[in-house]
Parts: sequence; structure tokens; C-alpha cells
Amino acid sequence: MTWLRDGALAAFLHHLDAWIKQEQPNEDLRILVTAWIMTRYDNPYQGVRREPGFDNLSVGAIPSSIHGTDSVVACSYWIYESTRTVSCNSIATLSLPL
Repeated sequence: MTWLRDGALAAFLHHLDAWIKQEQPNEDLRILVTAWIMTRYDNPYQGVRREPGFDNLSVGAIPSSIHGTDSVVACSYWIYESTRTVSCNSIATLSLPL
């Protein structure tokens, strides 16, 4: 059973488009982040951690997205176990360490 339904995918793509517009990353980084989003279909828990103080909010750096001297692409999203859905909260380039 999938976690990322059509509406949830649309929300991820909205945040992806906003990140691309703001950060103007190179094509390789765009492809990497887009591919990572697709991995949320099967296991939204992989590689992220629950954010303390926020029910259901998970945050994590996207693997292999370190770029520049100290930047990484990170994503935060809500995981709703009762409906097995995820909803993107943000995709952003952040400074290391997270």
C-alpha cells in the first residue's frame, strides 16, 4: 500500500517547484531531489526523524544532496499513520550541520 497519494504528490511537487524557483539548483540536484521524493511512496520514515514537539512532523536531509561548501537539501513533511498519507511541509536548502 502506498503512502503518497496523488494529492500528496502534488503538494511535494509544489514545494519542489518553489525550491527550484528560489534556489535554481543544477539539473543533477533537481533530479536527485525529485527521485528522493518518489521514495516516499514506499517508506516515508526512511532517513528522516520526528521533529520534537510536533505530532507527525518528520524532517531529514536528502541523501547525497550536499552541495557548495556547506549546504544540503532538506525536506519536512507530515506523516499521518491513520490514513497512510504524507503531506509535504517544506523543501529547502539549509546550512550544515542540521
